Amino acid sequence: MGLSISPRPCSLCGIVRRRRRSQHMRPLDLVLAALSDTGLLLIQDKALPSVVGIITGESLRISWWGHPQGRLIFSVLSELAEHPDVLLTKLLYRKDTFVHRSLWPALLAVGSARAPWQVQELSGGAKRLLQRLGSGASPVRAAGAPVKELEARLLATAREIHTESGRHEMVLESWRAWSQRVCCSALHSVPRARKALEDAALAVGAPLKALPWPVAIGAA
Repeated sequence: MGLSISPRPCSLCGIVRRRRRSQHMRPLDLVLAALSDTGLLLIQDKALPSVVGIITGESLRISWWGHPQGRLIFSVLSELAEHPDVLLTKLLYRKDTFVHRSLWPALLAVGSARAPWQVQELSGGAKRLLQRLGSGASPVRAAGAPVKELEARLLATAREIHTESGRHEMVLESWRAWSQRVCCSALHSVPRARKALEDAALAVGAPLKALPWPVAIGAA
């Protein structure tokens, strides 16, 4: 949070104009239309396009939980998490970022590449968790720092569940298992895939340093 970034006017203004024209649209449909246009949406951000910003029309400096439309926001986020065209990742600033299906082939190529930035200096716990994911096709329940490491390095997909005991746990899935389940094929070129995601990040006003991989000196 607390980022001093100026979003590209074309991205935010287009979403705002659509919101003003489409008061009859359901909030979920409005968010999905914006995500289809941009390819990426944060859950909440003070500067970049986000689900919370689209629903409230505000740039919140506090958590959306306390907002008068908090229940609506929660409902939309829950539906997005289950939508067949939407994947939740830690793509921008290691924050929750919704990725539209149109960018899945690029994300799959980058996530499954096992590039140095992904695997170097992984903790022992993260390595063991990654091995568990690679040894079978079934999702793996886990919690704690190793999960956050794999998420931040795009080494697996992850979603939160509520257990019968009331605990919050993450269910992780390998990219191979995920791609088979959703019928997605990776782009053949990882550099091309990175460029597609970089272009999408720039289009919503995020600098390249918001992405998890290293960028060339002097890049935007």
